[in-house]
Amino acid sequence: MKEYFLKLHNYNAWSNEKVLQCLRRQQVDDDKVLSLMGHIVAAQFVWLHRIKALAPPEVKLWGKYTLAELSAMTRQIDNQWVDFLENNDNFNLELTYTNYAGEPYVNNVEMIMIHVANHATYHRGQIALLLRQRGFEPASTDFITYDRVIRGQLKE
Repeated sequence: MKEYFLKLHNYNAWSNEKVLQCLRRQQVDDDKVLSLMGHIVAAQFVWLHRIKALAPPEVKLWGKYTLAELSAMTRQIDNQWVDFLENNDNFNLELTYTNYAGEPYVNNVEMIMIHVANHATYHRGQIALLLRQRGFEPASTDFITYDRVIRGQLKE
């Protein structure tokens, strides 16, 4: 499973960077677009902190972030996820935590890691739609595109 989760995380990190590159290249400063990207990154911090039993991170799930802040946050959380994945072998553990509404939950860490990637994919889709509606060209972040790039079949 470790190999699967590393692939999933690497795809997620690649996709987030593709979106950030797209936003920088087209100088997108739309509040809703940046808010969604911030939500993706902040959620990745929140979930990793829960998994590692750390204090809640100093991020806001729906905070207002600049593109520069998002870029720095993304690099930081990507490094933390890689470190966690490379230094752990058993993800089939139950995690007890409290959500932001104060409600207690128990979820399997494997399911949470799948959720983190799917959650990001969902919101990247929203970002792509908003970009098109505002006259911008969204980044292609399909998994198959990522696979083609890492296999050298497609240039970025």
